[in-house]
Amino acid sequence: MRRLLFICFLLIFFFIPARAMAGGELQELIDAADDYETIVLENKVYEGNIVIEKPLIVTGEEETVIRGDGTGNVVTIESPDVHLEQLQIENSSFARGDGEEYSGIKVNTDGNSFRKLIITDSYHGIYLSQAHENIIDQVEIHGQKDQETIAGQGNGIQVYYSERNTLTDNYIEGTRDGMYFEYAHQNTISGNEISHTRYGLHYMYSDDNRFQDNSFTFNIGGAAVMHSSRNEFTGNKFSMNQSSRSFGFMLQASSENHLEGNQFLRNKRGLLVEQARGNYIYNNKFTQNDIGVEMWASSSQQTFTENKFYKNRSPVVQVGGESENSWTEAGRGNDWGSDFPLADLDQNGTGDFSVAYQSSLHQLLEENELSYLLLNSPSIAVYEKMNQWMNNQRTMFQDDFPLQNREVLPVMKYSALILVISGALLGVQRRRRSA
Repeated sequence: MRRLLFICFLLIFFFIPARAMAGGELQELIDAADDYETIVLENKVYEGNIVIEKPLIVTGEEETVIRGDGTGNVVTIESPDVHLEQLQIENSSFARGDGEEYSGIKVNTDGNSFRKLIITDSYHGIYLSQAHENIIDQVEIHGQKDQETIAGQGNGIQVYYSERNTLTDNYIEGTRDGMYFEYAHQNTISGNEISHTRYGLHYMYSDDNRFQDNSFTFNIGGAAVMHSSRNEFTGNKFSMNQSSRSFGFMLQASSENHLEGNQFLRNKRGLLVEQARGNYIYNNKFTQNDIGVEMWASSSQQTFTENKFYKNRSPVVQVGGESENSWTEAGRGNDWGSDFPLADLDQNGTGDFSVAYQSSLHQLLEENELSYLLLNSPSIAVYEKMNQWMNNQRTMFQDDFPLQNREVLPVMKYSALILVISGALLGVQRRRRSA
């Protein structure tokens, strides 16, 4: 009896993978498989434009390729509970004449997962269309990268009318937008790296998403958040987005978003705020940007507190007129770096006097967009000095409770000590003379 059971076990164990790895067309293997079966593909090229209409697991090896014929989607998912892993997927159609936006993987269902994939030569990499609770993890998507061809290709990951999806640890480069969200709510996006795109992240009409620990470098714009509300952006890095009108992060016509613990490094503009209302910007670091924050008059009621502004060409520029925003909350302002040394005699961590920054740079930016190309030119410093001399500057911000810059705090302490000692010695000398 035991020998019979053992023989049955061996037949079950070896027969199913052998059938899955047998030769033949990939679509035939999929159609012949049972629900929830695992298909293990070989190290070879399989013909694409396949459709999966049943719960299934499809895995490959290091050099397993599914190659489309360039006339449609390479893989179309029409069933829930489909799992793809360790595959190379390439060559979808780039045609848009019939209204279809083709993809390496087109997903129309819920509860699927896509892991350790490499997608190339596809209009969109992965397209979630009214697809919920999917997982996209450790996927590499490579576009054509050439800036001249960006407009002719799609996005790395497109999320359309889709909710509660999780996108983690993916790498995207050279697509139009790295990730594009439209009417997509309650998604979680973390640990992704995106570079050499138009916008690394593009949100349209998408609310209540969580976006954390992602990195955006060398894009035209790091993240563009438009007509979207109540999203959380924490621990992200926006760096080296440096073309003429580039930005690390843009809030446009968006409200009640929360930005915390993000880094904005060496961007043309770290944060651009336009037609936005009621956003909360807390404990972010703006370093070596041409402009730390560019605020348009159409925006109001933003709260900036406990942010760090270090070595930016201009920490804040208000364009188009003044706007009502707050630079403090509950007696806590922002750290404006060594360019704004503070006296903090009571050592409570905030300056004894308010800090105000005046500039005339807004005039140039309002009159000519080409001025952004000159932000690092010595002529800008001359322009600012001339307007300062002519009293032709405007206040860009006033922080009534600026935070003590911890980098210069020891210097301030020693300076205060020297002043006290000098005053004491001067008093001793005066008493001796009077005696």
